[in-house]
Amino acid sequence: MGMLCAVSFNRYGRLYYLDPGELRPQVGDKVLVPTDDGPEVAECVWAAQWVGEDTDGFPKLAGMAGEEDLRRDEALRRRKAEAKVAAKRLIRAHGLPMKVVAVDHVLGSADGSGERTTVYFTAPHRVDFRSLVRDLGATLHCRVELRQLSARDSARVQGGIGSCGRDLCCATFLTDFEPVTIRMAKDQDLPLNPLRISGACGRLMCCLKYEHPLYQKFQESAPPVGTRVTTPQGDGRVVGHSVPRDSVTVRLDADGSRCSCSRASVCAPRQAHDQHYSP
Repeated sequence: MGMLCAVSFNRYGRLYYLDPGELRPQVGDKVLVPTDDGPEVAECVWAAQWVGEDTDGFPKLAGMAGEEDLRRDEALRRRKAEAKVAAKRLIRAHGLPMKVVAVDHVLGSADGSGERTTVYFTAPHRVDFRSLVRDLGATLHCRVELRQLSARDSARVQGGIGSCGRDLCCATFLTDFEPVTIRMAKDQDLPLNPLRISGACGRLMCCLKYEHPLYQKFQESAPPVGTRVTTPQGDGRVVGHSVPRDSVTVRLDADGSRCSCSRASVCAPRQAHDQHYSP
């Protein structure tokens, strides 16, 4: 067991879990999070509490943010906003088919050395942005890097609300993008309408993979649609499945009514003889 807290660098942004060590930050407190470019200010959104798992692999908080840290964070946010405006203006001036998604900035020393701006963008194809980098460097007076993002990475960086009404999985807890196929939508009897099964990135929704193993397991043991079965209510034919309820819908021979029975209570003695039935 150990203690963990959750922080976010942006409001409604992705959560990062850290070991608070000897600190006990509360919700709303500003804390310092170790990064590759040094400690950065983040907001605690989940107070430190005990969890039933080993926390040795989690990074530790670097401390509580002080006044100097907050001033530096404000300067950093201001520089990011300036760089974003400059990047958008110069992209229009160069007539490039690029869309700025996010901007990251690293403050340098007092003399300005080591200062760096990274602009993340999306584009329909590869873009020659060498002249844009030169103009951006001259405008921002620092080293500039441009990085093209995929559609999924763009959605992760920007965040948003999914069709379920919750924050995007990729912007909160999802760390790796696993392959998602149209077969998964078919196995779950979802409409193959791109508007219904696509996420904010325009690709197949990552959550299609979450319940797919459950549907595969259900289909391995449940009688297929059209199979003659015996149920506690009488004999009939399977006309539907309800995987979340672990049940099948059966149309009874006696009166033509439909009943919902648990998968375990349904027997299919003549399944092999009814394979060619189509409802």
